[in-house]
Amino acid sequence: MVIGDGILTPAISVLSAAGGLRVNLPHINNGIVVVVAVVILVSLFSVQHYGTDRVGWLFAPIVFLWFLFIASIGMFNIWKHDPSVLKAFSPVYIFRYFKRGGQDRWTSLGGIMLSITGIEALFADLSHFPVSAVQFAFTVIVFPCLLLAYSGQAAYLRKYPHHVEDAFYQSIPKRVYWPMFIIATAAAIVASQATISATFSLIKQALAHGCFPRVKVVHTSRKFLGQIYVPDINWILMILCIAVTAGFKNQNQIGNAYGTAVVIVMLVTTLLMMLIMILVWRCHWVLVLLFTLLSLVVECTYFSAVLFKVNQGGWVPLVIAAAFLVIMYVWHYGTLKRYEFEMHSKVSMAWILGLGPSLGLVRVPGIGLVYTELASGVPHIFSHFITNLPATHSVVIFVCVKNLPVYTVPQEERFLVKRIGPKNFHMFRCVARYGYRDLHKKDDDFEKRLFESLFLFLRLESMMEGCSDSEDYSVCGSQQRQSRDGVNGNGNEIRNVSTFDTFDSIESVIAPTTTKRTSHTVTGSSQMSGGGDEVEFINGCRDAGVVHIMGNTVVRARREARFYKRIAIDYVYAFLRKICRENSAIFNVPQESLLNVGQIFYV
Repeated sequence: MVIGDGILTPAISVLSAAGGLRVNLPHINNGIVVVVAVVILVSLFSVQHYGTDRVGWLFAPIVFLWFLFIASIGMFNIWKHDPSVLKAFSPVYIFRYFKRGGQDRWTSLGGIMLSITGIEALFADLSHFPVSAVQFAFTVIVFPCLLLAYSGQAAYLRKYPHHVEDAFYQSIPKRVYWPMFIIATAAAIVASQATISATFSLIKQALAHGCFPRVKVVHTSRKFLGQIYVPDINWILMILCIAVTAGFKNQNQIGNAYGTAVVIVMLVTTLLMMLIMILVWRCHWVLVLLFTLLSLVVECTYFSAVLFKVNQGGWVPLVIAAAFLVIMYVWHYGTLKRYEFEMHSKVSMAWILGLGPSLGLVRVPGIGLVYTELASGVPHIFSHFITNLPATHSVVIFVCVKNLPVYTVPQEERFLVKRIGPKNFHMFRCVARYGYRDLHKKDDDFEKRLFESLFLFLRLESMMEGCSDSEDYSVCGSQQRQSRDGVNGNGNEIRNVSTFDTFDSIESVIAPTTTKRTSHTVTGSSQMSGGGDEVEFINGCRDAGVVHIMGNTVVRARREARFYKRIAIDYVYAFLRKICRENSAIFNVPQESLLNVGQIFYV
């Protein structure tokens, strides 16, 4: 629903602003207004990649001027047309309103929802402002100014009821019309930006939980983690915004759709807030009950009103939300099953050690970089690889890329290296750590820095004893922490699959066993000597060639599965994996040295 809100807010905000042209330029028809709105929308979405960090300083003055103008115009209209309109603050009049009109007055609550839209996206402002600033601005500036503005329009309509369609622009005094039009258009753009940012923020969080297909996320600010740009979603939002703006026959239908999206977002937020108060804040049950009941009374009232507008445009956010819900659920289900298979099919160290130094086959000169999501154990894709091919490289390095919630990781702290098995196996694990900004830089020196860290590890190892495989990492001199893999949006995936193996269930694969030993952290800052023989051996293998080996576990539905599951897995999930970013692009792997190894897992 928030994604639907991100589509409808720019559409209705910009269209309303462009509609003001008709007041002072009567010869302009609806077609020209739509064209102007589309031009503004295209311009707005085209500059998203610059981020709001550079232009954010303009938002506060624009919004402050907007509230100052609407409050002043509201007070002017109250004074000039009908000061008695202030009686409407009495709750008595709402009962009289419903009593006179019956169901029609009740359904009008769906339109009244438009007077409080925007507060459902306040969470996006937390990446720009502290909580106290949002609370202060809303209480001291926003709420009083809105009351004066709407009261002023009501006073104007008491005198000119036939201007109800364009009450806002019609009620503006002629002398300040064009300055107000410019400010209103700028405020509409700022409001649109707020919901676009909220959409980006929500998608990023869904992506981190493995609930959204892998898309590129660009962080546009060094200071604020929440200021991001998602290119693929940006263009999808733009296309849908234009379709809504040009497709609806009138602004009332967009308003109905907008009101439906907002009230459902508020309703769901209240229900989730109840869980937060109970499970996280551990509030007293009386406080939770009071908050929930008071909020639901108001929100359910408006929700019952918007249900009457479903066939008048309110169906749009429901369709948008349903489409994104299906995409997110199917992606999460397929990704979770694939990850469970990889976790349960890890190869035990006992099996590796039983193969001997040659791993039971020919070790040819060269280095194989095996990419895996797992930061512990040997991935099953490696056993599948050496089972189906008669040879493997003299040196094997398991590379695991992890994203940390920091802006950047210094180069000297990027790689953590440790050995797997005895020295004559020549097998290592390397964890490459990146900040949220680092992954978007083209890392041409990845191999070079990886091998520098490996050589430094070997020199350090030659001066110490008992170095071998471990499940723990020591990070920059801090205490050891247990590594834990999670489902994320950056799992290994390659579109071209060379060889496949099939499994009917994850239970058919032997679960791994692990051994606890010591490990070392390589910071790249020390100067050590020793370990020269193995360094020379690895350098010789490096000269022979480096191959990047990537695994792809393809998830497919069993033949006896229900038809909707086959459609979801074999078509929807397969299509999403095909169109989302490949790991070879994410890791900047050269295509000429890329080897894809695949297997099929049936669910």
